[in-house]
Amino acid sequence: MIHRRDFVKTTLGAAGAALTGSASVAAASETTSASPTGKNKFKLHYAPHFGMFENSAGKDLIDQLKFMADMGFTALEDNGMMGRPADVQEKIGKELDRLGMKMGVFVVDKGGNSQNTLAAGKKEHIDIFLNGCKRAVEVAKRCNAKYMTVVPGDFERNLPIGIQTGHVIDALRRGAEILEPNGLVMVLEPLSDTPNLFLRTSDQTYEICRGVNSSACKILFDVYHMQKNEGHIIPHINWAWNEIGYFQIGDNPGRKEPTTGEINYKNVFKHVYQKAKAENKEFIWGMEHGNARPGKEGEMALIQAYVESDSFTV
Repeated sequence: MIHRRDFVKTTLGAAGAALTGSASVAAASETTSASPTGKNKFKLHYAPHFGMFENSAGKDLIDQLKFMADMGFTALEDNGMMGRPADVQEKIGKELDRLGMKMGVFVVDKGGNSQNTLAAGKKEHIDIFLNGCKRAVEVAKRCNAKYMTVVPGDFERNLPIGIQTGHVIDALRRGAEILEPNGLVMVLEPLSDTPNLFLRTSDQTYEICRGVNSSACKILFDVYHMQKNEGHIIPHINWAWNEIGYFQIGDNPGRKEPTTGEINYKNVFKHVYQKAKAENKEFIWGMEHGNARPGKEGEMALIQAYVESDSFTV
């Protein structure tokens, strides 16, 4: 049986061996050479999700967390946290604390992205959402979370868009009344999955956050979805900056790790890093994407993609 420490050492060696060419070696040296433990020293809080390194770490969630930490990742994202047993939520929270990792978003359970749309203004839909917020407070306490994803649902197409927007703002204000006293933040995610979804762009989400006017309601800027829906990524980040609370990652096309598509993540990461540092801000970057290649080899390639994309100079 191979011990985890030996496995990690071997795995780190494999990741290092994947570096080829002087540019890649130079890029890696900026992030790894200063670490006496051999961990990657990422500049940003990248947050993998469970299952992303299952081939390397096994199926046990705590083992996966340890592996993430050993690879240098400093946060976790778990969309399905609300569906886990309370004792598992607590166990994850304690291990995150022990490892010095941050908890990223989980999704507020309101019946699915398209379901129970807040744009309709229906009491039954709002009640489901508010119940989800109340339960999310308890989940957040168990796993040390601050941020939770909210998707308002589909358009209510028999109503004018302004009326729909007003309904969404009213519902979110009531959600904020539950979350704000607990120091929690719902981050609204505009999506590209289907044109039926009400929330589509960062400027629309900015407008809604302004209307809600609460520290408990901010934007989840998913670069993958925004590349598909609006492009012009860095200017849109600048325009929506004051209302952004969280970022997510995925290259396009394909929704895999950085370097596999058209988005220049090194430039995006550098821009946000410098802008946030100037304002003494920090963001978690949820790695909400798949692995471009299967197996352990694919997992090592994914890690290397982050080493490369994080190698910007500051």
